[in-house]
Amino acid sequence: MTSKTAPLYAVNAKDYAEAEPLYTRDLAIDQTAVGPENQNVAGDLNNLGALYVEQARYDEAEPLYKRALTIWEKALGPDHPDLATSLNNLAVLYMKQRRYREAEPLYKRALTIDEKALGPDHPLVATALNNLAGLCKEQGRYAEAEPLSKRALAIRKKALDPDHPDAVNSQGNLAALFHA
Repeated sequence: MTSKTAPLYAVNAKDYAEAEPLYTRDLAIDQTAVGPENQNVAGDLNNLGALYVEQARYDEAEPLYKRALTIWEKALGPDHPDLATSLNNLAVLYMKQRRYREAEPLYKRALTIDEKALGPDHPLVATALNNLAGLCKEQGRYAEAEPLSKRALAIRKKALDPDHPDAVNSQGNLAALFHA
């Protein structure tokens, strides 16, 4: 069974206000129906955490992400791509809070999991590389960021299409790195 994680489409405060009770209701139903340690609950926690991050409600998002991470690790084991996604989400939260020391090992672990589970040329590996490169760039570690950024771009161009939005994003990230 795979986790359920939905992208956020809310674009304004009204949409967020409408989304939150739906996410909390989904969480409550799943906790009752399948139990508090089920993967569906982890997905619900992740979704609600993502909503809170979008609203800069970081203190509320962190425990949700941590609980989702614990559930996924227990249910799926230490090398599952859903676990890597959860690690990445928590790292993104830490990046937004400038908690770089806490974000870096999470990004590195997510990259290791994705490479092992999906192969070195998978688009999710490119995402993990891109995120780690962004962390290095934020800290002025440009020499470390450059090869990560270049590899992410190469993977995305090969696996997707040079004009795919993710490939264009990687190209823009590399350009910003060179600019910095």
